[in-house]
Parts: sequence; structure tokens; C-alpha cells
Amino acid sequence: MILALPLALAGCFGGDGDRPSLMDGTQAGGPQPFPDNFRGDTLALMRAYLNNPVGVREASMADPVQRELGGRQFYVSCLRFTPRETDGSYKGVRERAVVFVNGRADRVLDKASELCAGAVYGPFPELEKMTR
Repeated sequence: MILALPLALAGCFGGDGDRPSLMDGTQAGGPQPFPDNFRGDTLALMRAYLNNPVGVREASMADPVQRELGGRQFYVSCLRFTPRETDGSYKGVRERAVVFVNGRADRVLDKASELCAGAVYGPFPELEKMTR
């Protein structure tokens, strides 16, 4: 299933601040290769994305599927997890989408509910075992 997002809506997604993204450049042109190392790349990206990567609970991940973002096809993998807050508490499950460009994890999107609709999740214990 391909989910189309209008260009205006795709521009609202964010989560990496001002970090440059390959999604916006010409490097993302053409058909996108499947991200063979999607689990390892996602772990590396989440280590930088999370304020505290230690103590993540209930982690699950969906295999990457192609989704339309900004009029182009990218592989997107969806995550569900409960991060440890800065005060040590847990406030609930979060859903995020990881976008892959040229086979590599490029960006974490905070507003993932539309992109992740219908995703089939499986356990992602590696995310729960992260250290600093």
C-alpha cells in the first residue's frame, strides 16, 4: 500500500531540528534502494535522536515500506517505544517514522500516525538494550 502525503503536509514533519536532510537534495533522486541495514542504521539514528537512549521500553519496529513524501518515494520504517523521560519516569508509547534515503537512515519524523497507519510491528529488543 502506498500512502500519498501532500507536499504541504510532508513539510510539517520534523524532529531533527535544522539537521540537513538528504530528502531535500538531489542525492535522493531516482528509485530508492531497500535499506539492507535498516535495524542498525535506525539504532544509530535513535541514539542521537533520544535525549536518553537508556531504558527504552516496549520497543517494536515495522519493516521498511515505500511511502510518498514530498512527491517522491522513500522507504519508511515505523517505530513504537516508550522512552525514559529526563526525570526517570515513563509517560507512554511514542510512534515515530524513520525515513531512509539512498539505503541509509536519514531522519526521524515525529508526526508518524498517517505514515504508520497499518504498519505491522515486530519486537525491536536492540532499541531497549541501547546504552550511551
